[in-house]
Amino acid sequence: MKNLRTLDLNLLKVFNTLIEEKSVSKAAQKLSVTQPAMSGALMRLRESFDDPLFVRVQRGVQPTNRALELAPKVKNILSEAELLLQPTNFDPKTAEMTVRFVCTDYSMRAVIVPFLQLLKQQAPNIKVAVLAILDSSVQKQLEQNIIDFAIVTPDFKAPDVYAKHLYDEQYVCAVRSDHPIAKQSKLSLKQFCQLDQALVSYYGGHFTGITDEALTKLGLKRNVVLSVQNFIVLPEILQHSDLLAVVPKRLVTNLDRIKLFEPPLEIQGFSKMLVWHERTHRDPAFQWLREKVVEACQD
Repeated sequence: MKNLRTLDLNLLKVFNTLIEEKSVSKAAQKLSVTQPAMSGALMRLRESFDDPLFVRVQRGVQPTNRALELAPKVKNILSEAELLLQPTNFDPKTAEMTVRFVCTDYSMRAVIVPFLQLLKQQAPNIKVAVLAILDSSVQKQLEQNIIDFAIVTPDFKAPDVYAKHLYDEQYVCAVRSDHPIAKQSKLSLKQFCQLDQALVSYYGGHFTGITDEALTKLGLKRNVVLSVQNFIVLPEILQHSDLLAVVPKRLVTNLDRIKLFEPPLEIQGFSKMLVWHERTHRDPAFQWLREKVVEACQD
C-alpha cells in the first residue's frame, strides 16, 4: 500500500509544473533542471501514483484523468506548504491572544499600566496575565513557555534569552501633599535624617536599603519606622501618614496627594529591561508586543 513515506514531496512541484506547461521540456526549463532529470522525475511520479499521469501527444503531453483528479489537491498542498515558509500575518486590531509577564509590583505600575493603555487603543482583544516574579524561576518559566516576558534588572543573565533596555530609573523623596514639610521647595539632609520614614524591603522585614548605604558613607543614619514588602501599597500609606519614603520616581509620578522632593544626597538608581526567549524572538505578534512595551516606557 502506498503511503507518504514512499512519496518524495519535491515531486509534487514537478507534477504541478507539468500540469501548467503540458511539456516535459518546458517544465524542465521552468524548474531549471535538465530534460533527462525531468523525465526521471516523471517516471517516479508514475510509480508513486501507479498511473501514467501524462501521455505524449503531438505537441507535449496531456494529463490523464487521474492527473486531472490530483491537480487541484496537489496545488492546494503546495500552496499550504508555501504558507509555512511565510511569516505569520499579525493584525493587532483583530488579534486574540494572551501575553504573560512576570515582574515586581513596582514594574506593574511603571510598565504594565501604560502598556495596558496602549493595548486598549491598538489591540483591544489581547489579554495580559501578570505573575509575581521569583528571580530563580524566570529562566525556567521562559524556557517552559510558562511566561512570554520578564521585566528585570540588567544583572539577570540566562542562555537563549534576548534583552531590551527599557529605561533608567531614579529615586525621589515622597510625602503626602499636606505634609508639614510639603510647602518647602527643598529638603535638607538634616530634615531627611530626622523624619520618620518607610521603605520597601524586597525580601521582607529589613529596615535598611540602598539609601542607608549612601548615608553610611556620610557617617549618617535615618529613622525608618515602617518596612513593607510591596511598592503598590506605599503611596496609600504616605497619603495617610506623616511618613517620608525614598521611592522610584515612576512609582509616584502624577499620583494625587503626593509631593516629591529631590533627595538631599546622591542615591544610585537602577535600570529595567525586558527579556524574552528564543522561541518567540521572530514571532510577528511578539515583535509587535515588544515594541509596545518599549513605547509604554518612553517618558
